[in-house]
Amino acid sequence: MLYSPTPLHIPDGFLSLVVSLICWIISALIVAAAVSRVNRSLDERKIPLMGVMAAFIFAAQMINFPVAGGTSGHLLGGALAAIMLGPWAGILTMTAVIAVQGLLFQDGGLLTMGANILNMGLITAAIGYGFYRLVSGRSSKTVKLSAAGIAAWLSVMAAAFLASLQLWLSGTSPLRVVIPAMLGVHALIGLGEALITVFALGFIFQTRPDLLDETQADKGGKTWAYVGGAIALFVVLLSPFASADPDGLERVAEDSGFLHAAQSAPYQIIPDYAVPFLGQTALSTIAAGAAGVVVVAAIVVLVARGLKAKP
Repeated sequence: MLYSPTPLHIPDGFLSLVVSLICWIISALIVAAAVSRVNRSLDERKIPLMGVMAAFIFAAQMINFPVAGGTSGHLLGGALAAIMLGPWAGILTMTAVIAVQGLLFQDGGLLTMGANILNMGLITAAIGYGFYRLVSGRSSKTVKLSAAGIAAWLSVMAAAFLASLQLWLSGTSPLRVVIPAMLGVHALIGLGEALITVFALGFIFQTRPDLLDETQADKGGKTWAYVGGAIALFVVLLSPFASADPDGLERVAEDSGFLHAAQSAPYQIIPDYAVPFLGQTALSTIAAGAAGVVVVAAIVVLVARGLKAKP
């Protein structure tokens, strides 16, 4: 069974009320800006791709991979989403993924959800897209993939740094302790993020390179949506084999002595990515993951259809 498949999901209790509210305000303003921009520019043909990306990122986040020192990590996906969809659509997609994880699976606190959205969805999308577009331009495929890998690594480091500042401002851990610890472990997790991002984009370059060309009219299609959905569900089948080692934030919290501050969610629906009536089994994890894939894809598609640009 997976313990917590996201290395930067902050539970309630780690951040102070003031820091949590500030993060909520910042996240709400940025997401509102994203809604406004997407509402003016979203091509209807891009909507299936948004749903596919949400499903894939959710599924991939369930696959923890081991890093040094008995710690695990996995894809965040913000850079990948922004490179594929553009920064604003990428932000909305990541927001939906993180919100579903928190509300349906109790992964991350409700009060700290604004911080989790800011760290894992907004910062990663902005830095990932910004660096990729700055470096890649009209370069070769090799340069673009290299830029995407570096952008993905930088996005993880930025998220870890921002989470460190939030923990420090909350009085949870001294700055001199939390920054080296968080950046050290997430430098390794970022390498996995880079490899997965490069592999995913390399696959797309081979199969549908037009999806990465913003000048092309074809932004997706039902066939690609079906294929992408099938890939996401296949990834969910691998989730029971994910590493059971503690994730990056949990490891830092344990080593730094503030893990006890974590507070449980006030309710439970599908806690710890396990369907309650199926117990702690591989089938339970797969069923929970499949449910999450369907729910997050449906939410993103419905929201995108409501925001699509009018002729």
